[in-house]
Amino acid sequence: MSLIAAGAIALAAALDWLVREPPARIHPVALFGRLVAPLDRDWTLPRSVSFWIALLCPIAAGLAVGGVVALGSFVHPIAGGVLAGLALFSTTSLRLLLDEAAGVVAASATDIEAARDRLPALAGRDAADLSAEQLRSAAVESAAENLADGLVAPLLAFALLAPESLALAAGAAAWVKAVNTLDSMLGYPSKPHGWLSARLDDAVMWLPARLSALALTAVARSPDPMLSARRWSSAPPSPNSGWPMGTVASALQIKLEKPGSYTLNGVASLPTVEDAERAISLVGSAGLLAYAAAVLWEVLVWA
Repeated sequence: MSLIAAGAIALAAALDWLVREPPARIHPVALFGRLVAPLDRDWTLPRSVSFWIALLCPIAAGLAVGGVVALGSFVHPIAGGVLAGLALFSTTSLRLLLDEAAGVVAASATDIEAARDRLPALAGRDAADLSAEQLRSAAVESAAENLADGLVAPLLAFALLAPESLALAAGAAAWVKAVNTLDSMLGYPSKPHGWLSARLDDAVMWLPARLSALALTAVARSPDPMLSARRWSSAPPSPNSGWPMGTVASALQIKLEKPGSYTLNGVASLPTVEDAERAISLVGSAGLLAYAAAVLWEVLVWA
C-alpha cells in the first residue's frame, strides 16, 4: 500500500508541474467553494452557525473524496492509487503559485499597473497604492505562506495516513483543504459565522507552517533562517504565516512588509526583482523537497 501511496504522491507532483490546476469548472476546491458560498450571509446566531460550518463542511468534503478513492481501491488497488493521486493533486498547489508570484515580480519591473492588477489573485490586499518593492514583497510573502497552506498541509495529512488507507489519506487531504478554504472565504472579523473556521485553520496549520520553515531552511543550507523567523513569527496577525515568511526574509536578507500590519526583518531592504526571483526559487525548491520527503516516507514505511 505504501508503494502505491508513493506513486500517488509522485503522480500528484507530476500533474502539478505539467497541468498546474484542474479546470475551474471541475476543480473540487472550486466546487466546494460554490457549495459553501450560500452560507456566507448574515445569521441570527452567527457563532453557533460557525460551529456547524466548521464541523460539517470539511467532514463532508473528506467523506466525498475518501469515498471515491475507497470505491476505486475496491475495484483495484492501482485504480485507488490513481484516484488518490488525482485527489492529492486537486488539494495541493505549487507550480501555479510560483508562476503567479513570478508574474507579479516580472510586471513590477516593467508595468506597475499590471502588477497591481495581478496581485489580488495572489494576495488579499489592496494593491492600488503599493510601490514596486511592496508589490514584490507581497508576492514573496504569498508564495512563502501558501507553501504551507497550499502544499505542505494537505501533503502532510495524506502522507501520514496513506500507509493505513489511501481513502483515509485522500479524505484527510480534502478535509485540510476544506478547512483552509473556509478560512479564506469566511475567516474575517467582519464575518462572525466564520469565527470557528478561522480558529480551526490556525490549529491545523500550526505544524505545516513550521515544517515549511524547516524545508525552506534546509534548501537555504543554513539553520539561521528558521532561528531568525522565530523572533518575527508573532509579527503578522496569523499565528502561523510568520514562520515561512520570516524564514524567506532571513534566508535572503530582505525585508517583507504589509503596510500598516507587519514588518519582517526590518533592518533589511524591500526585495529587488532579483531578490524576489531568488525567493520564489527558494519556495519552489522547498516544495519539491516536501514532495520528495513524502515519497521517501512512504517507501521507508513499506520497507
